[in-house]
Amino acid sequence: MNISKIRQQFYRQSRLWITTLLIIGVTLMSCSKSAQSDQTVKISPELEKQILQVIRQHPEVILESVQAYQQQQESQLQQARQTLLDQMKTNPQAVIGASPVRGSEAKNIILVEFSDFQCPFCSRAHETIQQFMKANQDQVTLVYKHFPLTQIHPQALSAAKASWAAQQQGKFWEYQNALFTKQNQLGEELYQAIAKQLNLDLEKFNRDRQSPEAEAEIQKDIQLGDSLGISGTPFFIMNGESFSGAVELSKIEAVLATVKASKGKKN
Repeated sequence: MNISKIRQQFYRQSRLWITTLLIIGVTLMSCSKSAQSDQTVKISPELEKQILQVIRQHPEVILESVQAYQQQQESQLQQARQTLLDQMKTNPQAVIGASPVRGSEAKNIILVEFSDFQCPFCSRAHETIQQFMKANQDQVTLVYKHFPLTQIHPQALSAAKASWAAQQQGKFWEYQNALFTKQNQLGEELYQAIAKQLNLDLEKFNRDRQSPEAEAEIQKDIQLGDSLGISGTPFFIMNGESFSGAVELSKIEAVLATVKASKGKKN
């Protein structure tokens, strides 16, 4: 048997195998877009037999494959996050783009939130972020990025588009809050009701949320999240410090303290 050839074949399969393992170990504090993956590993019986034989005789093969994959992914992730961190420092507007922003206009400390309107953990985090920003809005700039997990949340994208349309009329944060408050009612009836409640121009609202621009802007956020290796929501980055899930207020305050201390050392 050609061990080298089997090793190469096994490595090509390892990425999907590792993904499966990561799904099993995914945190219970966030929604994951991989949780409902419909991918299946298709291996011929003969190849499976050979792979199992290689693993029995050379268990180091799987370890080497896992380590190589992890190193590759970590390197790409670190590079993407470093790019984002550099942009936060030198050109924060490049990170913000056309995304909704509130809080400090100074943009010295930027909290980027990737969220999904149908994710229950995002709803819990929303309440915590509300408290955090109320206490720190003079120091922190909050930036909202859409990351709808459409594989598991059928209303996530529609809700994101509705909030984007509300943003075009200066009512994103009010609309966002209403969506999270009534998360269990997501659907066309709610989108229209919130728009009416906020006195939006309904004709413009409906035109905007169905526009190619809405789709394009949300896809930009998704692509940014993907480049950062984000697989679940909510996910946060504060000046390079990342954390995820429905974290407690004390955790966010601790991250803020770390960021402020780091800035103090560099000044």
